[in-house]
Amino acid sequence: MYKKLETNITELKQGFDRIPSSRKERLGEVAEFIKKELDEKGIVKLNFICTHNSRRSQLAQIWTQTAAAHYGIDGVRTYSGGTEATAFNPNAVAAVERAGFKVDTPGGDNPKYDVRFSEDADPMICFSKTFDDSANPSKDFAAIMTCSEADDNCPFVPGATFRKPVPYRDPKEADGTGREKEIYDERCRQIGTEMIFLMELLTTNL
Repeated sequence: MYKKLETNITELKQGFDRIPSSRKERLGEVAEFIKKELDEKGIVKLNFICTHNSRRSQLAQIWTQTAAAHYGIDGVRTYSGGTEATAFNPNAVAAVERAGFKVDTPGGDNPKYDVRFSEDADPMICFSKTFDDSANPSKDFAAIMTCSEADDNCPFVPGATFRKPVPYRDPKEADGTGREKEIYDERCRQIGTEMIFLMELLTTNL
């Protein structure tokens, strides 16, 4: 794993005690689902869903896959989608890079970014798409709702065997302001902390 990212993960772990108990409870329920799937099938599919699949769901997908690798948890497969497709927001991409990931892009209106946490692992292919896109699982997956709007507007996710809202504030609110970089980094750290916490739960007795 890249050195800067490894250092960042160590720092994020120190923020576990700042996760509200209500969110820890939700993450615990997700962890129980993951453990059950891994025990029974050896694989678990997690689809993180928000409205545009441009910020929060992308960050959650990236951090969860990275956290699973960090803890050596095999069988975790992460995806992301939206109720509509736009593009992986450049401000969110920049926050990912600042966190220590390596990102390559071919350009275009909705580019397919190669996001890496290590030179030794295959890249995550990150681009905006709907939750039912062919790149995502069609059945036997968990739908993790990362924004309240998507949770409200999409009460039923076809193919999902588990659903849990774990919403985050949209960093979009800072676009075009003097706090743009600060807010995107803050949201990236929050999601990273909680997804690392989620994976650490799997190393303990649930």
